[in-house]
Amino acid sequence: MDNQKGKRLGIVGIVIEDLTKAEEVNEVIHTFNAIVVARMGIPYRERNVSVISLLVDGSTDEINALTGELGGISNVSAKSMLQKAEPNA
Repeated sequence: MDNQKGKRLGIVGIVIEDLTKAEEVNEVIHTFNAIVVARMGIPYRERNVSVISLLVDGSTDEINALTGELGGISNVSAKSMLQKAEPNA
């Protein structure tokens, strides 16, 4: 369990409003693949957006860096929700 110390489990929600930015989003996610446990992407054609959800397991700094880089891409929104505290802390 020591290798989990300082790590948090959470989800990251991403909305891509300009589909030409999808490749840039994928590059950022790939850069952080060490903390990405699972990914689900859904194109919502009726609204011309794409929605991606990520299950992440990493430090708060790593997860914040991921969402910060994603949020820095124009027409892309990213928000995270993390577990309240480290299990058995």
